[in-house]
Amino acid sequence: MSSTIVFEQSLQMQRVCGVNDRNIPYIELLLNGELFVHGNSITYRDVPDREGSGDAVFTNLMIRLKRLAEQREDITEPEIFMEYQALQVGKVRTEADIAKDLQDEQNSFISVGGKIVYPKSSRQRTFIHLMRERQLVFSIGPAGTGKTFLAIAHALGEVLGGRKQKIILTRPVVEAGESLGFLPGDLTQKIGPYLRPLYDAMEYLLPPAIIKRLEDNGAVETAPLAYMRGRSLNNACVILDEAQNTTTEQMKMFLTRLSENSTAVITGDVTQVDLPRSRKSGLVHASAILHDVPGIGFVEFDSSDVVRSRMVQRIIDAYEKDAYRS
Repeated sequence: MSSTIVFEQSLQMQRVCGVNDRNIPYIELLLNGELFVHGNSITYRDVPDREGSGDAVFTNLMIRLKRLAEQREDITEPEIFMEYQALQVGKVRTEADIAKDLQDEQNSFISVGGKIVYPKSSRQRTFIHLMRERQLVFSIGPAGTGKTFLAIAHALGEVLGGRKQKIILTRPVVEAGESLGFLPGDLTQKIGPYLRPLYDAMEYLLPPAIIKRLEDNGAVETAPLAYMRGRSLNNACVILDEAQNTTTEQMKMFLTRLSENSTAVITGDVTQVDLPRSRKSGLVHASAILHDVPGIGFVEFDSSDVVRSRMVQRIIDAYEKDAYRS
């Protein structure tokens, strides 16, 4: 069987195919079929002895990608995968549905230093809306779902847009039996490795020189969680990362630091707790008792939201199945 999609605009097709048709092999892998690019059209064909996705999935995927191409300058593999995955679970949408979703996405983007960050799943879109609407947001889920990246993007957008004075980045830093006092260097050097993932996200969005200027001006501040005690966090976007490794006492201490004009995003993966077995995770405890508190939002990601790579998603699925069996 075969099916052909015609693109009205060559630029639209170029964005779907990617530079030098780099997206075509990936789409073939997802569909388990063959794609043939000719002029302004793409044709899908089943491969003998393979169970391909079929014409319907190809057609709906292409409709979705055509719409994306009208909004994006570049379509990436994670975006293609998220659209394919939505189709696989039965969310085959009409063109009107797709247009509505894309309109929702346009209202959900984050602008940082001239870069536009779009949500890549419905839960990411929910996460962005919650960060805008709630003073405190918990973002819980496995690695690769964009929790930390979106939190950083939102915080940078708030500070650069003048809506908040500064970003405070923190996380628990006593892991694997290591205490800060025994680590070499000053405080910044001690906690630097722990906060590296947060800086990776910032450096993707802003040049290092601008990040350095923000730090020098006090607009970006880093501190270990223990140093939050006794402080009042004013006019700031606060991000607590790796929150699964907080104790219940640390979590309560952190949450009670927030002032009325500050917001906080707490991210973590409850399947990767490094605390001793005798200590309960503050993230697990907080998510159990705070769900109904006004002004607090929760978004829970799972393996279907992983945008890092298909391999990461499969690894997470394997571990989840093993945990269920045991």
